[in-house]
Amino acid sequence: MTKAISISFIARIILLIALTASFVQFEAFYKQREVIRNMAYGLNTFLTASVLISIGHFILVKLYNSRNEHQIVRGNFVLGITRVATVGNVFFIIVSVMIAVGINPKDFITSMTIVAMAIAVIFREYITNMISGLIIMFSDQFSVGDRIKIGEYQGKIVDITLANLVVRDEDDDAVMIPNNLVFTATLVNKTSQKSNKIVVKFELPVDHAVAVEELEEYFKPLFQDNPNLDHGQGFLVKIADLGKDYVKYKVEVSTISSSNRIHQQVQSKILNEVLQFRGSVN
Repeated sequence: MTKAISISFIARIILLIALTASFVQFEAFYKQREVIRNMAYGLNTFLTASVLISIGHFILVKLYNSRNEHQIVRGNFVLGITRVATVGNVFFIIVSVMIAVGINPKDFITSMTIVAMAIAVIFREYITNMISGLIIMFSDQFSVGDRIKIGEYQGKIVDITLANLVVRDEDDDAVMIPNNLVFTATLVNKTSQKSNKIVVKFELPVDHAVAVEELEEYFKPLFQDNPNLDHGQGFLVKIADLGKDYVKYKVEVSTISSSNRIHQQVQSKILNEVLQFRGSVN
């Protein structure tokens, strides 16, 4: 727990103890004032639930961190537990407000069954999105910080919420991707390979195609002078595909970092060299 959370937790404990003691000390007072009694019961319900949720959250996170202390693990479990704790707190806030205004939550839920079903149908997409978000949070397929490609979008995951994935793309824009899309579209996790490799593909007309060795010699000065590249890994140029009127090449290089900005700069320089090369052979 952070310092701010610890202070909040201690304050809730003290308030809960004081409120519980007041039910014994001022029993007659509460019996005579129904409105105040309901408000006190509502507050007591929220404080009790909030303290128990905080304790459960702390224990689960502590056990998880202790178990994986010496392992390279993703932080999705902690993120998922935190989101569940937040949802639990919101639920008990609603229940506490109902108690405070004199509404029995059990009777209210029973009487609202049909309405609740209608609401569930109306907000079906949002509910399934939340469930998808929880599944993502408790999975180990990808996590915050991973570089992914999903559909036409690619970039670095900066947050996972109950509604969407927040991805920072190559233009440094925040793209909100609905969680449902993760399970319906093809997703590529570029970080799972633990590699900083960049693959750039381009095509040349068959009449202007050249040998791989010639392209390697052409690109060599660019790669030798680029400080963002891992020169120990070298680079590789090879033919990826051969069509009727084109030859598709593939250039593979490794960068010193998985930063989106560095990847974008390297890709831009490679493609710029490709354009200059195509101009020289035309």
